[in-house]
Amino acid sequence: MKWLDNTLLTLAVIGCIVWGLVGFFQFNLVSFIFGDGSWLSRIVYALVGLSGLYIISFYGRIRSSLED
Repeated sequence: MKWLDNTLLTLAVIGCIVWGLVGFFQFNLVSFIFGDGSWLSRIVYALVGLSGLYIISFYGRIRSSLED
């Protein structure tokens, strides 16, 4: 399960970097690499979104480990 945590955390960090590039420089790295609105870029966005939702579970795990 640790590999899943690390993989999804990495995807979420990549998503944060992409949004930072969009916010600061108006440069969309995913669209630049895979094309604007292509099915590959939609897959990347979906995977990053799902990893962000999964990372929400980290809060519960951190809280439960502090209570132990």
